[in-house]
Amino acid sequence: MSPFAIVFIALSMSADAFAAALGKGAALDRPPLGEALRCGLIFGLVEAVTPVVGWTLGAAASAGAYLVADDWIAFAVLAAIGIKMIHDGLRRTAGDDKPKRHSARLLVVTALGTSIDALAVGVSLALLGVGIAATALAIGFATFAMATLGILLGRALGERFGRIAETLGGAGLIVIGVKILVG
Repeated sequence: MSPFAIVFIALSMSADAFAAALGKGAALDRPPLGEALRCGLIFGLVEAVTPVVGWTLGAAASAGAYLVADDWIAFAVLAAIGIKMIHDGLRRTAGDDKPKRHSARLLVVTALGTSIDALAVGVSLALLGVGIAATALAIGFATFAMATLGILLGRALGERFGRIAETLGGAGLIVIGVKILVG
């Protein structure tokens, strides 16, 4: 696969994580760089592993029957997180304290929801007989960078538009889930 194709795939796969991180950053109380890097690392690792899992499944099977429910799973996870973000954004008043950081569990679940498309890319690459190492590393690195940037930009939005940004971030996750569902 050409380097251009790998970069294009990596940036495409990281776009959902960027949108999710933007909302996550807005929901936090001025997250420091260390928290942004932690979030980026979690998103990047999950996004790097999922295409490898997909590639392994694709290499082991000639048909994608095991992926029948993957779109529904991604939709359900993203919709649930999105609804919670909308609820929190609408419920929170200007004087309420925001959390300083997100739990690792919440970040992993969010990252898994945004990485289902990377799983499908891995399956596709296996079925095409293309190696996965360079692509998975590129996806992981791009996602790390984009999610870290999303948290930091969310921080800037959060200081002025925290409730609105969190609510819109939740709506964005639901839209991403619907987009995955309808193809």
